[in-house]
Amino acid sequence: MSQLVNVTELQKLTDAGARVLDVRWRLDQPDGREEYLAGHIPGAVYVNLETELSRPGRPDEGRHPLPTRVHLQDAARRWGLNSGDVVVAYDDAGGLPAARAWWMLRQGGVDVRVLDGGWKAWQAAGGAVERGDVTPETGDVELGDITGDSLSIDEAAALPASGILLDVRAPERYRGDVEPMDPIAGHIPGAVNLPTTDHVREDGTLRSLDDLRERFAEVGVVDGIEVGAYCGSGITAARTALVLTEAGIPAKIFHGSWSQWSNTPGRPVA
Repeated sequence: MSQLVNVTELQKLTDAGARVLDVRWRLDQPDGREEYLAGHIPGAVYVNLETELSRPGRPDEGRHPLPTRVHLQDAARRWGLNSGDVVVAYDDAGGLPAARAWWMLRQGGVDVRVLDGGWKAWQAAGGAVERGDVTPETGDVELGDITGDSLSIDEAAALPASGILLDVRAPERYRGDVEPMDPIAGHIPGAVNLPTTDHVREDGTLRSLDDLRERFAEVGVVDGIEVGAYCGSGITAARTALVLTEAGIPAKIFHGSWSQWSNTPGRPVA
């Protein structure tokens, strides 16, 4: 089953009762509620990535530590999610924050997809726009463990010896030329760079699966090899995990990512 839906498929799913989550978030504007209120897909509920898909934490936990299962479940019930619901997430930031919602809800047992191309694709297709807030009735969804596909910092450190650890940040951050967010520049020793931005076309939709598999194979990601991904704080890596899953390649995420690694004393830097 595809992890993505296009606009036509989303319209059919919403007609059948699917729930839609609007996950507006950007590094330069982490609270996307104003944009959501100004216009969103009809029926979509706003999801706050900072407070609902993450939690406050110490620096050595990274900038976006995973919430507890109960915290996420409480949030999902506020979004109106019920057991058995089909859920579609979207955003206006290249699919990155929506993929964070996908990754966490999927681990918890929810049937969840991401809108390919996001808000831009919806607007380009002339989709209806709703303004204002949507406050659904509280749902009853029960989530399972949300940590099963997550790597600890020690597991991430060990992975390059037996598999592939992907650093999906921009090349200049991987090389250590610049570091705008975290205290140390560079990358985890043994990690290989494959920016998640390489996976999408100019319009924000996913490249062909054949193209994606070719790009993954170029850095050693092939069937049967263990794969993990990390980024700055665990957001962008979720997009890469979604793309890998779409290509039929299981992957885990080091959710603490570089923000945790660079704030943990004694960790080597390449």
